[in-house]
Amino acid sequence: MKKTILVAGATGNLGHRICRELLQRGATVKAIVRESSDTDKIEILEKLGVEVRIIDLNDVNAIAAECADADCVISAVAGLGDVIIDLQKKILDGAIKAGVPRFIPSDFCTDYNLLPEGENRNFDLRRTFKKYIDQSSIQATSIFNGCFADILKYNTPILNLKEKSIGYWGDKADWKLDFTTMDDTAAFTAEVALDDSAPINLQVASFQISPNMIFDDVKEITGQEFNLRQLATLENFAEYIRKQRAADPTGETELYAKFQQGQYMYSMFTTQHNDLATDRYNGILWTSSIDYLKTFLK
Repeated sequence: MKKTILVAGATGNLGHRICRELLQRGATVKAIVRESSDTDKIEILEKLGVEVRIIDLNDVNAIAAECADADCVISAVAGLGDVIIDLQKKILDGAIKAGVPRFIPSDFCTDYNLLPEGENRNFDLRRTFKKYIDQSSIQATSIFNGCFADILKYNTPILNLKEKSIGYWGDKADWKLDFTTMDDTAAFTAEVALDDSAPINLQVASFQISPNMIFDDVKEITGQEFNLRQLATLENFAEYIRKQRAADPTGETELYAKFQQGQYMYSMFTTQHNDLATDRYNGILWTSSIDYLKTFLK
C-alpha cells in the first residue's frame, strides 16, 4: 500500500532532499510550512510533487489535521531550543493527536547517546526532546549520521584547503571520523520512514575516515602533501572550548556559535559509530571518501 509521509522542515536543505527521495520511492509526501516560508522553495517542492500545506505551526490542532492520514512524520527542522524542543513538541503532539504511528525527530548528528551531557549544547537540545518522545506512545527512530560531509569543503581545522593542512586533536591521527553526505542521509531517512520495523536508533556513515586517510586521499587526488599535524591535546581543546563559551555569552543565541563549532569537532574525536546500519536497505549507493573529496578537490 502506498504510504503517506509528512515532512516538517521541508524547505530546508535536508528536508527538500528527503521529500525528493520519498517521492522517488513512490510515497505520497506532504509538507507543513509556516506562512513566512520562502515562496520560491514552496514552489520547488510543489513542482516535485509535494503537497504543501501552509499552517500555523504553533497550532497543535492545525498540525494534527494535516497529520490525519500520515503513516510517519519526519522532522527536519533546524534551530535552537525554540525549534528543536518547543516546535518539535508541537509537531509531535499534533502527530500523536492524529494517531500517526511513527515519528523521526530532527537528530541527524553524531549519536549523542554515546556522549556525556554538557559536552555539546546542540546535541543536548536533541537529547532533551528525545526524553519527551520517550514519554509518549509513538514509535520513534533517531537517525545518527555523524557529521555532514559538507564541512570538509569549508576550511575547518580537519581539512583546510587554503592552508593545505589537516589537523587532529590528541593522539587521534588514525581515529576514524563519521561523515555522511546530505543526499545519502536523505535516502536513508526515506527508507526508514517507509520501514515500519525500524528500531529506535540507527547509526550510519557514508564513509569513516581518519586524518591520516584524508592525507592519503588528498595526495592521491591532488598530488600534494598537506601538512598533517596535531593541534592540541583533547584536554586542552576541551578547556579552550569552555573558556571560549564563557567569554561569549551572545553565542548562546547563535546556532553555530564558535564554541559550538568547537564542540562539534571535539565530539567527532571522542565518539565513533560502531554499529552501522548502512547495509539495512538495498539500493543506497553510499558515497566513498575519495569520490566525495573529488567533488571539490582538483
